[in-house]
Amino acid sequence: MSNPTIPASDPAQQRKQRAARAALAQVRAGTILGVGTGSTVNVLIELLAQELGKLRLRGAVSSSEASSARLRSHGIEVLDLNAVDALPLYIDGADEATRERALIKGGGAALTREKIVAAAAERFVCIIDDSKLVDTLGRFPLPVEVIPMARTHVARHLQQLGGRPVWREGVVTDNGNDILDVHGLTIADPRSLESAIDHIVGVVTVGLFARRGADLLIVGTAAGIDEI
Repeated sequence: MSNPTIPASDPAQQRKQRAARAALAQVRAGTILGVGTGSTVNVLIELLAQELGKLRLRGAVSSSEASSARLRSHGIEVLDLNAVDALPLYIDGADEATRERALIKGGGAALTREKIVAAAAERFVCIIDDSKLVDTLGRFPLPVEVIPMARTHVARHLQQLGGRPVWREGVVTDNGNDILDVHGLTIADPRSLESAIDHIVGVVTVGLFARRGADLLIVGTAAGIDEI
């Protein structure tokens, strides 16, 4: 069944739909599903809504208020992670990904909740289109969620790490915090950089998903999908 919300003539959206549909095949009937945030995940939610009768989801754990609202609009119950004993699968997108399945996330400012849900899930499937598959992370500015009073302090430390932090003005995360987008990085060792930034006082989390990267990366391409 095609998704009527996606124009057939839009190649980028077609690639996102291919990745989302392949991820849908990973969802077991009667499960609780972790659901991320972003444009490719929005396609997944539309597909989930079409398959509700077959999937019989017990509910979803969402990484953002935006995704929660979208899930509820389709009649999918959104559950508090604290009330869930086990989360077999989490599906989310990424702003950049490598073939080693390290990711940059946080373009939608939901990185902290995304990282929490990914950590709680038994399996993390990441869905992207092939424009986001890179050899080395860093072309996309690296988001860092910070406590507002620590923004300048954290920015100084990020400069010492070789980046150029820019405050994402006018954006407040679902947790009430600020975002610094770090430009100019070439991230050869994402695990080490993730640890270094996480240890800066005032950082809530960094949008590097390397210590807990994706278990499966599904890439939508012009020809089909690539599973890594």
